[in-house]
This record gives sequence, structure tokens and C-alpha cells, in this order.
Amino acid sequence: MRQPTPSPFASTRIGRRGVLGTGLAASVTATTALVAGPASALSTATSSDPATRQVVLVGANPGFQLFDGDRVTAYVSAWRVDWSPYGAGTAVIRWEDDEVHLYGADRRLASWLERDFTRHFPEVEGLPWPEPVFHHVPARVDIDLATGARVRAGNLSLSMADVRDQRSFTTDDFPLGGVDHSLHLVLGPCFAGQGRVGGRMMEGEIVTSGTPSRPGSSAFVTEAEV
Repeated sequence: MRQPTPSPFASTRIGRRGVLGTGLAASVTATTALVAGPASALSTATSSDPATRQVVLVGANPGFQLFDGDRVTAYVSAWRVDWSPYGAGTAVIRWEDDEVHLYGADRRLASWLERDFTRHFPEVEGLPWPEPVFHHVPARVDIDLATGARVRAGNLSLSMADVRDQRSFTTDDFPLGGVDHSLHLVLGPCFAGQGRVGGRMMEGEIVTSGTPSRPGSSAFVTEAEV
């Protein structure tokens, strides 16, 4: 994957974190404390009073989305879960070539993250989403808001760097699979990154957006997400 040129700040192809650059919407997960309605993300609740919502996930969720023109070529969602109803741990979810791959040492945790969260993210809206292929391998997710992130799971490796900003965002209006969630996060858009599966470079490139004073990117690190 090539490093993106920082000039196309007006791009509209950015998902959850990129939209944060304009203050219009938000994403889910990083030190992530995700807060859902009274029945939480484990239920079919469709609305709730934000004041009564419960924390359902604390951790981090860096990732990136790659493009070839307007076509999405790959999406990777990496998770560091510090606390959840399914315990703590790490997992990585990769969409590429119309396939979904889960990586992690805890299948129950990885499947929950894919089922209740990642498959509902705006970045993957409209993409084919078949039953995932599970890879029982350790997943390592290292995050630094100043320098970027490194992710490794089996034959998958991912790196993001050149962090251009650190900013916070809060919303009580982030629905996932019909369940309303509240969210707080700290975001760091990254202007460089690459991914490999085995010896193959992942196809496509990250896309930048926003303005020089408030940059956005389809590659990002997150922390303090509630």
C-alpha cells in the first residue's frame, strides 16, 4: 500500500473516524468504553435514555480502509478489549475480496466483536459480509496516539504511522444493529500505513480528508473511547 498524498482533503469516502474531521458523526471503540441502551449491544433494543446506558466495552479499535478509486479494496478493524461481558483480549477483523476473516485466541470474543460491532460500521455498509473464517492465532495490537499502531495476527500484519492530530469527540447517537449507543473517543488520523497478508501487500491506499488544521484519514488510531 502506498502512502497517501495529503492534498485531497475534500474526499467524501471516509467512514466513521474520517467523518469526525467535520464533526458530523462518530465511530465505535478505543481505551473503548462503549455505552449502550439498558439491554446493551447484546439485545434488540432500538432506543434508550443515554443517562441509563451501561458500559459494554472498554478497549481500543484502530484500523484502516483501503481504496482503489471509489472501490473499497480492504478494511481492517483491530481490537484491544480491556473489559467486556466476554472478557478481555485482542482480535482483528479483516474484510478483503468479499471475505471476512477473524483472528484471535478467543473465538467467542472475536465473534462477538464482529457480530455486534464491526459488521455494522459505516465503512463496510453495502459490502458483501459472509460468515467469517476464523483463524485461531494470537493477535497483538500496539497503539500509540503519538506514533500510530502496529497489528499482527498470524500471517496478517498492519502498520499505521504519521499521526496528524489528536482530538476528542462525544455523541449519544451512534446506532449499531438497531441499538443506540453513546460514545466518547480520542482520535488520531494517520497519513501513512501498510498491510500485508503473508508476503502479499494489501491492495489499495488510504484516503485523506478534512483540512490541514483538522485532518481526517481512512487510517486511524483511537484511545479513551467510551
